[in-house]
Amino acid sequence: MLKSEKHSQLQIKANATQLSDTDEGGLNLGQVGAALRRRALLIAGFTGVVAAGAVLKAESDPPIFKGQFEILTKPVTGESKAVANIPQTLGAQASVSAPETENVATTVKVLQSPRLLTPIVKKLQPKYPDLTYKQLERDLDVSPAQPNVLKIEYTNENEQQVKDVLQALSKSYLDYSLAERQEDINQAIKFVQDTFKKGQIQQNVEKWQDKLRVLRQKNDLVEPAQKAQQVSALIANLTQQRIETRVQHEQMTAKYEELKTELAQQPAERAGNSILSENIRYQKILDQIQEADILIKKESARFTFENPTIITLEEKKQNLLPMLQAEEARVQRDFTSRINELVARDLSLAEKIDRSNEELRKLAIVSRDYDYIQQQVKIATENYGQFIAKQQALEIEKTQKIQPWKLLDEQLIDAKKPSALVDSAKRNLLLGGMLGLLLGAGAALVVDKLSNVFYTSKDVKDATFLPLLGTIPLRKELAVSLHDSGHQKPNIAAFFEVFRSLYTNILLLGSDTPIRSLVISSATPEDGKSTVALYLALAAAAMGHRVLLVDANLRCPTLHKRVGVMNIQGLTDVIASDLDWSNVIERSPFEDNLYVLSAGPIPPDPVRLLASQKMQDLMSDLQNSFDFVIYDTPPILGFADANLLAANTNGMILVAGLGKLKRTIFQQALEELQVSGTPVLGFIANKSKEAAPASHTYYQQYYKERMSAERVEVEELQETNSSIIRKVRGK
Repeated sequence: MLKSEKHSQLQIKANATQLSDTDEGGLNLGQVGAALRRRALLIAGFTGVVAAGAVLKAESDPPIFKGQFEILTKPVTGESKAVANIPQTLGAQASVSAPETENVATTVKVLQSPRLLTPIVKKLQPKYPDLTYKQLERDLDVSPAQPNVLKIEYTNENEQQVKDVLQALSKSYLDYSLAERQEDINQAIKFVQDTFKKGQIQQNVEKWQDKLRVLRQKNDLVEPAQKAQQVSALIANLTQQRIETRVQHEQMTAKYEELKTELAQQPAERAGNSILSENIRYQKILDQIQEADILIKKESARFTFENPTIITLEEKKQNLLPMLQAEEARVQRDFTSRINELVARDLSLAEKIDRSNEELRKLAIVSRDYDYIQQQVKIATENYGQFIAKQQALEIEKTQKIQPWKLLDEQLIDAKKPSALVDSAKRNLLLGGMLGLLLGAGAALVVDKLSNVFYTSKDVKDATFLPLLGTIPLRKELAVSLHDSGHQKPNIAAFFEVFRSLYTNILLLGSDTPIRSLVISSATPEDGKSTVALYLALAAAAMGHRVLLVDANLRCPTLHKRVGVMNIQGLTDVIASDLDWSNVIERSPFEDNLYVLSAGPIPPDPVRLLASQKMQDLMSDLQNSFDFVIYDTPPILGFADANLLAANTNGMILVAGLGKLKRTIFQQALEELQVSGTPVLGFIANKSKEAAPASHTYYQQYYKERMSAERVEVEELQETNSSIIRKVRGK
């Protein structure tokens, strides 16, 4: 048994309990979102009904009255222009920062605070006893209408109360603006006077000037930046020298290694070498040795080795060899000395670079302190000048007596009867829509929970923990037989890549033993197992493997209709008689590597045939004869066919039809597999409505571009296939 099959067996034992726990544990956030999308119409219906009821209720509410006025928070007058043109005044600062950049929310909150509204309530309570702060704050609306303009609205069922409240509000807000202005000016004047009395600003200027002088004296510099540039240039120069020294060291070391290699050779082999050939003394000695060797070889042709001439030449050669060795040693000492000099120079440059870097780091700290102190000196000096100007400007602004805010149109404080019905209807429509949305969402979740159906591949994977081998998108054209559609393969070419990927995933499961045969089954007949088996076989055949598709559904065979082959003889005949299977299988007219074994006549007892020893021998023979064998079987629930066949294959693959398969039915199927001990390789999520992966989209575009170029070839192929089918039927 495969390693993955053993793992699947262990998983199935816990899957039934896990699936039950999942049903009872409620929906997670992902399932909630998917359920809401599926029940969008139900949610829309609830929202519409509740919102319509809220609007109808608004029409029966009594009318209310609304009054309003607007206040200009930045009036332009001759006096304000004069003050604004004086630097350092509060009026000048207000002209720079426009009201829309101010904290408008804070102003609105102040205007609705008890500090301003409580006096108005106390003033009007003798006339309107029911008026309270809470009521006034609830019915009052303060909002920015335009830049520098605040709009104040008040609504109430009493028209006269609206008019009186608005008049009191307008007077209170104008008085508040003048009081706030005077308070700001007085506080500013007091702050400036107190600061000058303490002498803090002038002392601050002197403090930072002293720090700047001490920093220059301590580090003996005028400008740290200029000194840092000089040190940086020195570091760059030293670094360049060090790089050149290291290059020379590497070159000298390479030559020295080459020299040692040459010295390891025989003297006669060194004549053409480059290192020693540059040494004139060495080369002369080597030439004499080679000349002696030539004479020895020449004289040895005439004389014996005991001849005085040859002996003299040998003695001459032996006398030259110590001289050659001495010259070699001198050359080696010369190379070693030069290499040591380069190493010492590199170390010296490294020390200089380190010292310069340390100096540069110190200069960076000094430069940072220098810049900071200079900035503080500048700020302190500017603050000193500004405070002097501020003191003079505030004395001028103190004489300003006009109100900062101005009422734009006093006629607008008259209460008017607005389209109260429209406002109330809008409010009720919003609230009713929100309530209907919540009720609809709750009803959608309840309905979706009661449906107890798998909708996504993740639902099945989370509920079973079986390996997900592939997700097949929903395509209506897959339900049509290849024969009836003329096998329009280019039209589903991009979709066909899903089955190629599925087949690859199945092959990867066999890490120990290759997967040669498997059973395709499902919990119910509507899951699309036959379609998956057919297109999986086509994908495997298209990848160059000899594939046999066996219609083992002896109760209701359908594969022969989809493939377009005859069902005169089939699996039933092979098992029930001595008919050779090779005479029954047919080659698919659409893929050369795909062979089909149809079901044959429907037997009275399919289980008896499938459980026979002859069926087991046939399955073993088919697995040895083909690269890949796929058995299409009846559903698991109520039938033992799939379990019987799976025991003689590498395992079973379950097809889960999304959108229709109920959790309870799938749980029953898993329980039957657990009892029978059937090895399950994984499951395939079929009829998925989830978004297609990026790769699928890419192949769709790819094949769309190829369609125009291949259209003629496809039409010719269709015509040829139709002709073949007509001839087969005629026979």
